[in-house]
Amino acid sequence: MSTTNTSGRRKTAVARIYLSAGSGNITVNGKDYKEYFPTLPLQYIVTQSIEVAGAAGNFDVKVNVDGGGVKGQAEAVRLAIAKALVELDPEVKPALRAKGLMTRDDRMVERKKPGRRKARRRFQFSKR
Repeated sequence: MSTTNTSGRRKTAVARIYLSAGSGNITVNGKDYKEYFPTLPLQYIVTQSIEVAGAAGNFDVKVNVDGGGVKGQAEAVRLAIAKALVELDPEVKPALRAKGLMTRDDRMVERKKPGRRKARRRFQFSKR
């Protein structure tokens, strides 16, 4: 089996992954994913696609992730892994879709408008 590469995005985070047959190692930016994502909820997010597809321990994943915060990066990695698994085996797509793992969450931060303090926040009004 050759290497499958896909990308996933969330907010401003972009993850590029290389999925190949192996023993279940996940490497993120040259580190083990448990070292890169130290909290259990983030580790769960990263491995969620593999668990739902029932492919735990079958693939090695090498990830390059950039931008955003740690939560956005973890969700970008999750989407990229889900897309790669579907590319290899289209049979797992309904299970991944049912858990909402195939959908790109396109919510982004709203831009700041001129004349305002933030995107929607107006200046304080005081009637003396």
